[in-house]
Amino acid sequence: MEFERCESEHALYTRRTEHGRLVVGVYVDDLVITGASKQEIEAFKKQMKSTFNMSDLGLLTYYLGIELLERSGMGECRVNKTPMEEKLKLSKEGKAGKVDATNYRSIVGGLRYLVHMRSDLAFAVGYVSRFMAEPREDHRTAVQHILRYVARTINYGLVYTRHGGEANLIGYSDSDMGGDMIVALSTCKAEYVAAATACCQAVWLRRLLREVTGEEPRAPVLRVDNRSAIELAKNPVLHDRSKHIDIRFYFIRECVGGGQVVLGHVDTVQQLADLLTKPLGQKQLAQLMTKIGVEEITHPATASTED
Repeated sequence: MEFERCESEHALYTRRTEHGRLVVGVYVDDLVITGASKQEIEAFKKQMKSTFNMSDLGLLTYYLGIELLERSGMGECRVNKTPMEEKLKLSKEGKAGKVDATNYRSIVGGLRYLVHMRSDLAFAVGYVSRFMAEPREDHRTAVQHILRYVARTINYGLVYTRHGGEANLIGYSDSDMGGDMIVALSTCKAEYVAAATACCQAVWLRRLLREVTGEEPRAPVLRVDNRSAIELAKNPVLHDRSKHIDIRFYFIRECVGGGQVVLGHVDTVQQLADLLTKPLGQKQLAQLMTKIGVEEITHPATASTED
């Protein structure tokens, strides 16, 4: 059908059309279709139905968050204003009683899928994911806290907007060295390693964006709030300060030197990645959610079909 498989993401297929590109995401026998023209989407669905035995489910209306709440018996629960209590510390060696590990993993697994559309849940869900081997009462309480927050924000999702005529990527990298029990030797190293990891994602996203849109995006801008880490990435001469860092993290130097990624400094108060590194209070959480595009969604805009 003249589609091309994305080399950067093999589950995505694109086809050039009169109005731009038609994009199809494939997961086993399910398809999610999106594009600039409803007529082209309908024409593609008709083409697929003439070839395969398929069911058309129409616009996407399935909400994972609702299913999670019902399955966990919290459909009518009281709500929370944040996904996690500030300064909460949990441990694998806690004294609290053990809970059903299968149920715990099932709920946390569902939350991990939800994170794809809800960046504001990322830190809290990542945190409770550490205890799936042997969950305890305090771990389950933290999961229930997240679910109560989901109940309050059930209609929220991640909205992508384009500013101007070009498709550009801007990222933020941060590390919470003091808040993690497994720490680096210095704040500089912790920030440098985090930036190197973010750099890999930026390079991949740029390639994916190029394949999906057919346009050449500018080099992604990665904003870091640690000047020492930025200088370390730009200046390979700083051997004494970097000789203990694993060589695989030097990838960021190659990307910066080759112009694939642009590093820039951002003040700590403007660091959007704080949302991903620590539990936040209600005010700061609301501010960062607005800035990263997590907002209430009232008009779904994609179509779905199923084999």
